[in-house]
Amino acid sequence: MNKILLLAGDGIGPEIMAQTQRVITLVNERFNMGLECESALIGGAAIEDGGEPLPDSTLNLAKAADAVLLGAVGGPKWDDIALDKRPEKALLKIRRELGLFANLRPAMMFPELVHASSLKPEYVENLDMLTVRELTGGIYYGEPRGHYQTPVRKSMNTMVYSEEEIRRVAIVAFDLAMNRRKRVCSVDKANVLEVSQLWREVVSEVAKDYPKIELCHMYVDNAAMQLVKDPKQFDVLVMGNLFGDIISDCSAMLTGSIGMLPSASLNQYNKGLFEPVHGSAPDIAGKNCVNPCAMVLSFAMLCEYSFGQKPVAHAIHRALSQVLASGQVTADIAKGQAVSTTVMGDAIIQTLKELTS
Repeated sequence: MNKILLLAGDGIGPEIMAQTQRVITLVNERFNMGLECESALIGGAAIEDGGEPLPDSTLNLAKAADAVLLGAVGGPKWDDIALDKRPEKALLKIRRELGLFANLRPAMMFPELVHASSLKPEYVENLDMLTVRELTGGIYYGEPRGHYQTPVRKSMNTMVYSEEEIRRVAIVAFDLAMNRRKRVCSVDKANVLEVSQLWREVVSEVAKDYPKIELCHMYVDNAAMQLVKDPKQFDVLVMGNLFGDIISDCSAMLTGSIGMLPSASLNQYNKGLFEPVHGSAPDIAGKNCVNPCAMVLSFAMLCEYSFGQKPVAHAIHRALSQVLASGQVTADIAKGQAVSTTVMGDAIIQTLKELTS
């Protein structure tokens, strides 16, 4: 039995999770996966229920599960509460508690969506890149940090990385590149940051164990420019927490919509938390117009990385591609008439049934 913890969260989270649960039920039947799902609260929904963004009960279920599927957390409703009690703190804590140090964010262009990209078709056709972001270190976790009431108000955050933190995420990136186009670009700011100098040194050391991999180093400001100038030059990118947060969101928009981008956060045993790159989008929550594809693709990544079920992941990708090719798209990528969240879910389910019959 493979246990999945479902955390719908806030905003559009429950809507996209509902459609994904339909996919889970179907592939569980068709592929005999032995999946068992349980649900719990996280983020703002958990705050409303008991005051904590990540209750102990939810964390314990996450630790007991084989994989976690998350919708989204946060919203303006909780912007004015203490920083350590905001919904987003649940993500930082669950990543740390589960040891989810490697965040994988693919940016793959579906042929049917080339027109939706902000770049010209020739720059994004056949785009297939993967950002590997270190997730449990860096400036988001470094100490000391906080606000200080000195003669003038000050705040402090600390960027810190150990050799081991860098090495383990670099190994993940190189291993993934071995099954792709065998190119790794390490992104840093080594011209001004000592932390990045260590980052570059350690990644270069890891590269010696992968002679078939072509390694390059790139400053983060140049990497941002190159994403717009020539994104297809990239295969696998690896970088620290802060740079990865920014660069991966930039790469997401190359594919036409952030509503198409999944992610995986893995520990050393490939147990992971899988979630769409997009946020909770409270402005469109409850309107039945959100794109569920990133959530469905996150489940596909769960099947591949945590359960080793590549055929299931491939079937989901094929189904989505066929649905998109039929012209059924949600408002975030539609040039003309858009379909609703539930209609998109219906189309995915029907196509999956046909592909797996």
